Amino acid sequence: MMREEAFRFGRARHLVGIAGVPDGAWGETGVIVLNAGLVHRIGPFRLHVDLTRQLNAAGYPTLRFDLSTLGDSGASGGGLTRTQQVCADVDDAMKLLSERAGCQNFVLVGLCSGAQNAHTVAASDPRVSGAVFLDGYAYRTLGYKLRHYLPRVLDPARWARFLRHRAGGGGGEAKGAADPVFAVAPAPREEVIADFTGMVGRGMKLYLVYSGGISYCFNHARQFRECFGKVMDHPGITTSYRAETDHTYILSGDRARLVDGIGGWLARNFPPAAGRHA
Repeated sequence: MMREEAFRFGRARHLVGIAGVPDGAWGETGVIVLNAGLVHRIGPFRLHVDLTRQLNAAGYPTLRFDLSTLGDSGASGGGLTRTQQVCADVDDAMKLLSERAGCQNFVLVGLCSGAQNAHTVAASDPRVSGAVFLDGYAYRTLGYKLRHYLPRVLDPARWARFLRHRAGGGGGEAKGAADPVFAVAPAPREEVIADFTGMVGRGMKLYLVYSGGISYCFNHARQFRECFGKVMDHPGITTSYRAETDHTYILSGDRARLVDGIGGWLARNFPPAAGRHA
């Protein structure tokens, strides 16, 4: 059996979240799911609801909650920077799961800016034993540019359209691509590599999942190593590139495969107590 409860919590009682605690799950690794951009804690297309309930059924205590000033959560009034506030909010979330389920170790899950926020906390908080980064930091590598531009340069149909356009008097200046609606703020690549190195060095497990929905900066499984170097070969890091999926997992089948993938990764790296759950 599993029960879900709504909580108002935090040092200023300004945070709102839903905790799912399976019966007998005391002391298990807790899973905390952060907001994806400005989306309410249910996640895009209820992704976070599907994920946390499936993980609850597998025996994991979970919490999906709204960070300060997002969704139903208010401001803390503490005068912190945004980064400091995120760290404080996640600390409050960990304390709640510790009180409700005895959790001492945690796995953070975040999509897009949620991945960025999870990364920030994971890089500095020793209670974080694992993290799932969905469409997190990425960089346009040489390999990315070759894969992106070379097929276009060699496409006869594209050249034919260009020449027809020029012959018809069309302007030579193409419209710039619109900025993506969901985007992770850049951070120096060396800093991100150092963070990953430090995370796995202290025993953390990482699951990096990137979708075809961020093709503006990531377009092949090889790009994990192109972006982050040899740390991607560490046995504590699992990567998955899902070229066919949208950034927000709009299709139910894509969401189900993602949730199953996260559940399988958790089971391999943070198995709940044997024999407790079917």
